Amino acid sequence: MKKVLSIAGSDCSGGAGIQADIKTITAHKMYAMSVITALTAQNTLGVKGVLETQPEFVGLQLDCIMTDIFPDSVKIGMVSSPDIIRVIAEKLVEYKPNHIVLDPVMISTSGSRLLSEEAMESLLTELMPQATLITPNIPEAEAISGVRITDKEDMQTAAVKIAQIYSGNILIKGGHLAVAADDLLYIDGEFTWFSGERIDNPNTHGTGCTLSSSIACHLATGADMKTSIQLAKNYLTGALKNDLNLGKGSGPLNHMYDL
Repeated sequence: MKKVLSIAGSDCSGGAGIQADIKTITAHKMYAMSVITALTAQNTLGVKGVLETQPEFVGLQLDCIMTDIFPDSVKIGMVSSPDIIRVIAEKLVEYKPNHIVLDPVMISTSGSRLLSEEAMESLLTELMPQATLITPNIPEAEAISGVRITDKEDMQTAAVKIAQIYSGNILIKGGHLAVAADDLLYIDGEFTWFSGERIDNPNTHGTGCTLSSSIACHLATGADMKTSIQLAKNYLTGALKNDLNLGKGSGPLNHMYDL
């Protein structure tokens, strides 16, 4: 059985973060492990509170996993402080796991900034260089690149800018585009577009977590980057089309729709 590790925050409502990652990994018939970086009090209406894990304890969780059940791939989500980011980066250098997918959670769906300037600098300079793939959405790509994105051409400009500070694979997610949901992969000067229909479903809580975890799962099997992204996009599309409707706000996906 392939083993996938999620390093992220906990979502008590079960729609995003560690919970979404574990459901996604399980739906892919793989063994899920977790390093919890923070507890969040949240639901479909928003985040009410965050309690960060002590950096030393994040490191201890990583030691326990890496020295016993070594993962075939790693997904990284919410990492909110420079000290936590630094510990994770140090452990990744020490243990050298394959296939690290970083979902740079910087900006909330409502547009609120989730990282301090210091934490963002640590993310860009210490953690991002360890990643095989980064998966920013449009607001996050804007924050990293400094490019205002309104269309697909702007996405390409932003990808080139990001590549000046990060040499790995860049997937800019197009879910915030007005008319489409096309994602852009930029590798070594090559643009690859993954077209996606815009699904009429307001329940999108945890879509970014789900996509990045699914990509990590496919990379764990040995699939190449483009195949992994396309299969993950197919999985996410199916979960959105399932039309699960829970909660009073932007609800979660049905990660088990295909089981």
